[in-house]
Amino acid sequence: MDLSPQIACSGKIGPMTSLPNLDHLSPEQLRALAAQLMQRVETLDHQADTLGKTVDTLDQQVETMGKTVETMGKKISRDQTLIEKLTHEIAQLKRLKFAKRSEQMNPEQASLLDDLIDADIAAIEAELQSLQAVITPAEKKQKPKRTALPAEFPRTLIHHEPDNTHCPCGCALKRIGEDVSEKLDYTPGVFTVERHVRGKWVCDDCETLIKAPVPAQIIDKGIPTAGLLAHVMIAKYADHLPLYRQESIFGRAGLAIPRSTLAQWVGVTGVQLQPLVDALRDVVLGQQIIHADETPVQMLMPGTKKTHRSYVWAYATSQFSDVAAVVYDFSPSRAGE
Repeated sequence: MDLSPQIACSGKIGPMTSLPNLDHLSPEQLRALAAQLMQRVETLDHQADTLGKTVDTLDQQVETMGKTVETMGKKISRDQTLIEKLTHEIAQLKRLKFAKRSEQMNPEQASLLDDLIDADIAAIEAELQSLQAVITPAEKKQKPKRTALPAEFPRTLIHHEPDNTHCPCGCALKRIGEDVSEKLDYTPGVFTVERHVRGKWVCDDCETLIKAPVPAQIIDKGIPTAGLLAHVMIAKYADHLPLYRQESIFGRAGLAIPRSTLAQWVGVTGVQLQPLVDALRDVVLGQQIIHADETPVQMLMPGTKKTHRSYVWAYATSQFSDVAAVVYDFSPSRAGE
C-alpha cells in the first residue's frame, strides 16, 4: 500500500504516488496532510498489534497441539501395551481351554470352566477390537455366513420409515425397496423373531436415497435382542444357571444356541454395560455413608498351577439413602491394582 499523500484539485488531501512540494501547500492542506498521516500511523499500529496477538495465539495453539500430540502418543503407547497384555491373556485362556485335562475332572465342572473361559475371551476380544479401532482402521475380513433363523418361529414386523418423505430439494420421495434384518427374542419357553423392515426412499429429481437409521443394538449386527441378552445374563448371574444348561433349555424351545455363542454374548454384553457400572459406582461412592465388604478369593492365573489370593470388594448404600445399589470391584491384589 502506498502511504504518500497527494493534493486533489479540490484542495483535499488523498493518496498519491509522489510526495507533494510542502512549500506550495497552504496551512489547511498541511494540517489535512498531517491528520491523514497520523491516521495512517494509527492504522498501521493497530494492524501491527493485531498481528502480534495473532502470532501469540498461533504460538499458544502450536504449544497446545504439541501437548495434545504428546498426550495422544502416551495414550497410544498405553493402549498398545494393553493390547499386548490382552493378546497374551487370550492366548493363555485358549491354551487353558484346549489343553489336555485330568480325567478325574467332573464333566459339569469342565462345562462351567469352558463357559467362563469363552465369556472371558469374548470380553477381551471386544475390548481389543475397540482399542485397535482407535489405533488402526480395522481390516475387512471374510465372515462366515449366518444361519437363517427357523421359519416356524413367530415373526413380529417392525417398520422403520423416515420421519419426512420429502427430499431436501422439495420433491416427494418414492419408495423403491427395503432392507430387512431379523433379531431373535425370547420369552420363557418361546422364541420369537423381530423382523425389522427399513424402507428405502429415493428422489427422482436429484436421486437422493434416504433410509431410516438402524436401531441401536447391544451387539453390532448381532441377532439377539436386548430382551434375549437380558434373559441370558439374569439366568447366569442372578439365577446361577450355567450356559450349558441354558443351551439345553433353548434347545427344548426349538433353537439350541451353542454355549460358545452364549459365552460370546455374555462377554460382549459385559463390556457394553461397563459405562453403566462406572456411573453406578460414582453414585455409590458419592454417598455420605457407604457400607464396604472385602472377600478374599483364590485365583488361578492362566498358564500357572498355583493360586494366589485376590479380592472382591462390595460397596453398598445405606438404608437411609435414596438409592439402593451395590457395586462389586475385583482386584488381583489388595493394593487395588
